[in-house]
Amino acid sequence: MTMFARRVETFGTTIFTEINVLAQQYNALNLGQGKPDFDTPADIVAELVRAAQSGQHNQYAPGPGIASLRHAVAEHAARFYGLDIDPDRGVIVTAGATEGLLSCMLGLVNPGDEVIVIEPFYDSYVPNILMAGGTPVFVPLHPPTWTFDPDELRAAFSARTRVLILNSPHNPTGRVFTREELSLIAELCIEHNVIVINDEVYEHLTLGGSSYLPIATLPGMFERTVTVSSSGKTFSATGWKIGWAYGHPAVLDGVARAHQFTIFAVHHPSQEAVAYALRQPDSYYQEFQAMYEAKKRLLMSSLEGSGLSYRAPEGTYFIMADFSPVFDGMPRDFTHHLIKEIGVACIPPESMYSQEHVHIGRNYVRFSFCKSDEALLQAKPLLARLAR
Repeated sequence: MTMFARRVETFGTTIFTEINVLAQQYNALNLGQGKPDFDTPADIVAELVRAAQSGQHNQYAPGPGIASLRHAVAEHAARFYGLDIDPDRGVIVTAGATEGLLSCMLGLVNPGDEVIVIEPFYDSYVPNILMAGGTPVFVPLHPPTWTFDPDELRAAFSARTRVLILNSPHNPTGRVFTREELSLIAELCIEHNVIVINDEVYEHLTLGGSSYLPIATLPGMFERTVTVSSSGKTFSATGWKIGWAYGHPAVLDGVARAHQFTIFAVHHPSQEAVAYALRQPDSYYQEFQAMYEAKKRLLMSSLEGSGLSYRAPEGTYFIMADFSPVFDGMPRDFTHHLIKEIGVACIPPESMYSQEHVHIGRNYVRFSFCKSDEALLQAKPLLARLAR
């Protein structure tokens, strides 16, 4: 007799766990998981310590999140995007973006509803949809430009479509969707009365002069968009697991109802520190982008001469590289070869595709450059061995 429920029978070990274990086993340079190998800024860490030692923030936080963080999220949305968010009814603090996304699915999707997913996708999207009883409908991005076909997008909508998940800047491709692309998505969502769950965790990681445009700012979209983000990427604090969802109170209500019975409340002292972090001056965000521009160039330099081909990312801290010039096989095969024979770890994207479309990404793997400069430089002579 199997001991697990049917809803989880297709859920295996995540690819990130698999690759991290293998990289450790072979002592490989890990350019796989999007986990910085450098620390959160010292003043933000000091604020966490202060909160924990104050004697006032070590018990349950309010379920929707502490007032100071909810106000900081609303101020941040107004400051960067001109959005008017109600901090009391329009913001929920979550256990990272991942729990925020699950609460969105549980609170907005009914059994039998269809959810449009743009491929390749962050690996929790589809399990979340399935746990909510929904049906994923896939729209692929096509390499090497990683753009969607407008006709394929239109065809994905039906009378059963309830939600579309949008991620921009996009993990793993590094695309930042244009106003034209977002306007088509918005037009179709309005026409079919569809809610958008907008995953913007890389909102401050735009590169090469690209600009991030939240879909909630487009006409008619604020009332039908839940925006999910987190502190993990912007403040190099992935271990804190402090995220948030915001939007119009009417569309956020279902998310709040689910959130209160999944996690209820998240780590109190960390919320105090993230409220402080979100109010960093403009110079912080400018220096953050400049740091990643430099890291992007280091990884691109290390990829030169390796035989791998790639397109410079417009956002995130990932580069998708085509390995077909140097290896004949599937991405997971190449990843194992790279770890065992070359000494570098990356992420194969098979788990980020439906079975129907996995062939589209069959020549690609994802490298992460949220690593120390030393690690990115160390990759160059290792990757050069591929070409030889």
